[in-house]
Amino acid sequence: MHTDELRSFGIFDGLTDDQLAELVAGGAEVRVEPGVELFREGEHADFWWVLVDGAIDLVRHIGREDTVVGRLNVPGRWAGGFRAWDEHGVYLATGRGAVEGRVLRVPAEVLRERFNAWFPFGRHLIEGLYHTARSIESTARQRASLITLGTLAAGLAHEINNPAAAATRAADALETACQTLLITLRRLADDEISAKQFSALDALRSEIEPGAAVPDPLAMADQEEALSSWLTSRGIVDEWMIAPPLAAAGVDLGWCERAATLLPGPALQPGLDWVASTLSATTLLSEIKESSRRISELVAAITSYSQMDRASAQYINVTDGLESTLVMLGYKLGNRVTVVRDYGTDVPRIQAYPAELNQVWTNLIDNAIDAMGGAGTLRLATRAEGDDVVIEVGDSGPGMPAEVAARAFDAFYTTKDVGKGTGLGLDIAQRIVVERHAGTIIVESRPGETVLSVRLPARLRAARGPVAS
Repeated sequence: MHTDELRSFGIFDGLTDDQLAELVAGGAEVRVEPGVELFREGEHADFWWVLVDGAIDLVRHIGREDTVVGRLNVPGRWAGGFRAWDEHGVYLATGRGAVEGRVLRVPAEVLRERFNAWFPFGRHLIEGLYHTARSIESTARQRASLITLGTLAAGLAHEINNPAAAATRAADALETACQTLLITLRRLADDEISAKQFSALDALRSEIEPGAAVPDPLAMADQEEALSSWLTSRGIVDEWMIAPPLAAAGVDLGWCERAATLLPGPALQPGLDWVASTLSATTLLSEIKESSRRISELVAAITSYSQMDRASAQYINVTDGLESTLVMLGYKLGNRVTVVRDYGTDVPRIQAYPAELNQVWTNLIDNAIDAMGGAGTLRLATRAEGDDVVIEVGDSGPGMPAEVAARAFDAFYTTKDVGKGTGLGLDIAQRIVVERHAGTIIVESRPGETVLSVRLPARLRAARGPVAS
């Protein structure tokens, strides 16, 4: 390639013949052939490409298809070379031959050396521009991540607070019930009931099955009122403390009559008080067990979600990640979102980076909830297809407009207000799926149904190539 061919290009205005010759000597001529890729979207921009003749299509992967976003078809137009000023610089699109021709390909390091020698002031300006833009974007993303972390933490604190508060209340009430239990035993002993009578009373108590069935609230209120009236007619004081646990356990008037026959006189009240205390203690213990179980489940879900006790790459069940993510976002589900699970029974375990996939599930589920305005049907599905596993997250929202769906995976593109969402855009979710797991992610949307489908190989393999940053 001769400098005479390049002299007319506006990009080289101001260069001397010797400078242009140095640039050409440091580069190489590359043929442009239709359909052949010269550089690839997302890869490091290690070369500067200047069109000499022919044409090159600039292609970006958007959604499920490759879209031509521009064309180099005027001699002197250029692409790439960003690593001359930014070590993290990548190609913003794929360069694919459209019309046979030629390009001058100059390594980024050569471009950097020549630029430093010829335009030192310009070099500082361009480097500053790159570094400032990257710093601002990094800070903004970190801020968004912190906001998201705070939101998740607040929601999780709410989820844990409910069972923790219930356990605390039940423990306090249990202490009172145990004290009452000891007092009633002493009163029974003071009334000198026989061991036979106490055994018979305990047998009566064992007939009651607290919690065996949840009674109708209105029926239980009527039963409580009937028991209170019966206790009052028998001269029992504090009937308002005895009647509720008896009614909640399903005790009827016939049982009370049998107890009165067994414990005549002053022994009836401490006897019934003892039975009511044992029933209260049993119920409170059940509440504490249930609350503790719920807290343990939440802690297990957090551990599974964060993967803080596991290696980075491992074989996992994708439904575990989906379920732990639902727990983390439970504060957003509330009672207005119906979760429909359609998990395949033949879905194999896959080799993956679970912590990263959980970030993908968080983004997809959070987007689905927001799309429905916090009310609707959230569908989670998994199935096996050949050697791959397909995971679908669907919602019953209004759907994405065509222009939004077309840009859903674009970097920095969002339809949410500042401070909303997870701080993890679909472009980053796509990176995790495509780059890290060699999978695919697509969106299909229509009014009343939007589905994000993620396809992952059962075993990790080399990714098909990074997407743009």
